[in-house]
Amino acid sequence: MKITQGPQFNGKASKRMHVMAKPIGAVCNIDCDYCYYLSKQDLLEYKKGCSPEMDESLLEEYIQQYISQQNTPEIIFSWQGGEPTMLGLDYFKKVVEYQQKHCPKGVVISNDLQTNGTLLNDEWCQFFKANNFLIGLSIDGPELMHNTYRTNRAGRGTFRQVMLAVELLHKYEVRFATLTCVNKVTSQSPVEVYRFLRDVVKSPQMQFIPIVEQKTFRTDAPQTDTKAPQYRQGDKRLIPGNKSSVMEPWCVSDEAWGNFLIAVFNEWVMHDFGKIMVQYFEASVEAWMGNKNPLCTLGQVCGKGLALEPNGDVFACDHYVYPEYKIGNIKDTPLADMAFSEKQQSFGLAKSRGINSQCSQCEYQFACYGECPKNRFISSRDGEPGLNYLCAGWKKFFAYIDKPLAYILRNTGHPVAHGKYSDKLIQQATKNR
Repeated sequence: MKITQGPQFNGKASKRMHVMAKPIGAVCNIDCDYCYYLSKQDLLEYKKGCSPEMDESLLEEYIQQYISQQNTPEIIFSWQGGEPTMLGLDYFKKVVEYQQKHCPKGVVISNDLQTNGTLLNDEWCQFFKANNFLIGLSIDGPELMHNTYRTNRAGRGTFRQVMLAVELLHKYEVRFATLTCVNKVTSQSPVEVYRFLRDVVKSPQMQFIPIVEQKTFRTDAPQTDTKAPQYRQGDKRLIPGNKSSVMEPWCVSDEAWGNFLIAVFNEWVMHDFGKIMVQYFEASVEAWMGNKNPLCTLGQVCGKGLALEPNGDVFACDHYVYPEYKIGNIKDTPLADMAFSEKQQSFGLAKSRGINSQCSQCEYQFACYGECPKNRFISSRDGEPGLNYLCAGWKKFFAYIDKPLAYILRNTGHPVAHGKYSDKLIQQATKNR
């Protein structure tokens, strides 16, 4: 990606990239049914020489490259897995040591870490607080819902361990956000899930992730099997749980996804607007104002969130960690050369260039741009391939929030750039009276 004249830092053009580092790869201490990453242990041949842990020399090399090849006042490191806390606290003390060693004057280093929470203790939380880590905690809702799919390797639910982690995060005042997977079970009780996160977990930031997985997701990379059938929107074979379904049984359906978002939005806008950050709602506010969407899944261009495996391999995206989407290795190619390469740029631009006609003609295209390309595996009503599996749900949600978002923005002095109640359309309607 070519760097053009724009924001400056230290007298040079600002240069920013983002990598999701997975220093333990797909290794995890629990066994969630819907996990899209555990299967990478076989797919990426971990058992044939790929270390399940990034060694210290490669760790320092990554940190040094990630810092030196950016030019921005803040550099954000993201640590994921698998379960990164399995590496032990000393490993992340070494992370902070290397960051301090290579951090130039005037630059702030930030860290976020995604965890299932089951290994957290006082020492971990003291470390997070002392080093200002932002923790992403995976929790799917009340006990029965959480334990349906999030179990340990003995098949027992992990809810009580996660709630102990919640207590510790609050005790040590660690900044945290919750990540909740919206699946076949949780999608049926949206308000109960939201109120649990708000009132019991006391989550200040909520991220809801729709679980969308075809039965071939463990082996087949997105957009690579051109001969695979694409069922039309509304086909019963796309409904999770049907005997003939091509979807995994734990997935959320398109309609259930839309209904979930609407129900949670109603609760949020009535009681928690301005108090609790719900990622998709905040992103929608930005989109309706005409600003750049902060989420890659809903933005016009993606490809800005690379994934780094423990052996140094870099992939185009966290959801595209398949051999077909490997773009290099930091031992051989500088990280920035991969992040800003023509290949990666093409990957990111393909999102908007490959939009289905039904999507391109949609009045809410501005709000999602066809959503994540990994979910574009169904056909439109007219039989054109490349429509997003969640399209019906997203459109239902966007149509529902269109008027209230316009009302909120207009009454708080903000522009309404898009939607059926945009400033432009309102002005035109006024002139035509």
